[in-house]
Amino acid sequence: MSASISPAAESRLTTYEDVCAAAQRIEGVAHRTPVLTSRTADARTGGRLFFKAENLQRSGAFKFRGAYNAIARLSPEAKRRGVVAFSSGNHAQAIAYAGQLQGVPTVIIMPRDAAAIKLAATKGYGGEVVLYDRYTEDRDAIGRRLSEERGLTLIPPYDHEDVIAGQGTAAKELIEEVGPLDILLACTGGGGLLAGSALSARALSPACRIYGVEPEAGNDAQQSLRSGSIVKIPVPSTIADGAQTAYVGAKTFPVMRALVDDILTVSDAQLVETMRFFIERMKIVVEPTGCLAAAAALHGVAPCEGKRVGIIISGGNVDPLALAKFLAG
Repeated sequence: MSASISPAAESRLTTYEDVCAAAQRIEGVAHRTPVLTSRTADARTGGRLFFKAENLQRSGAFKFRGAYNAIARLSPEAKRRGVVAFSSGNHAQAIAYAGQLQGVPTVIIMPRDAAAIKLAATKGYGGEVVLYDRYTEDRDAIGRRLSEERGLTLIPPYDHEDVIAGQGTAAKELIEEVGPLDILLACTGGGGLLAGSALSARALSPACRIYGVEPEAGNDAQQSLRSGSIVKIPVPSTIADGAQTAYVGAKTFPVMRALVDDILTVSDAQLVETMRFFIERMKIVVEPTGCLAAAAALHGVAPCEGKRVGIIISGGNVDPLALAKFLAG
């Protein structure tokens, strides 16, 4: 897909300039995570794969980038009042931690079935956790209500300009370190990481083909991109809890539509096998959602042969007991 965002749209949407500003804002706070390689992965795919290890980011996922950037952009008064966010786990932890570092109170709306390790970490970072049922309650509505009642600034997990800009810094660092890519793969839930990554890739590696990767059980982004409008689906059942979104964002989708080539899907079984690959061959722990992009490469869903491929490992926050069950199954 070769379309570009129109000047009119650029004035309303996140730009690569915003990504660069975010990079300066988070410098020295967010980790500049390593880029890993694997001869086994290269031999298996026929490509040259570069893994951006955001599982080693502060709070265990790329989400820290956008969360810190968004909070840093608030006015002193808004910081004093605090922020509210909703998340299945990684944005929750990121907001709580970024708030703690900047002295900003945080309230986090999390699903009752969120991973125990993510709930514990969010509380450990000082976040006030409000639980909800992801299948019967509307987290957006709960967030708006708390925002109005308590004067909190709502920072959603992906549909926010400063969040998108912060997430785009991961791909920016990746391409600056390894050079131009033929393909960039990023996991896709609401589209914040994918939209930000696309902005960086188009600026730094214009010929790169950009693919989002989501679970087969919840291919709303794929349907949306291919139809040209946002498609809403029931909350999907998948082990990739960070991608259990019913629809992509109103701010992320225009960027995706303009800059992303396609959305690919992988199965939960492929995610489990990819988790095993990371543990056995690369000696790192990656959560199911964090495996989405890599699974597309390792299982031939993305055309990697003879290509330089950037892969964003988005997070490593998986409960040890759940991990053991995944791998034992």
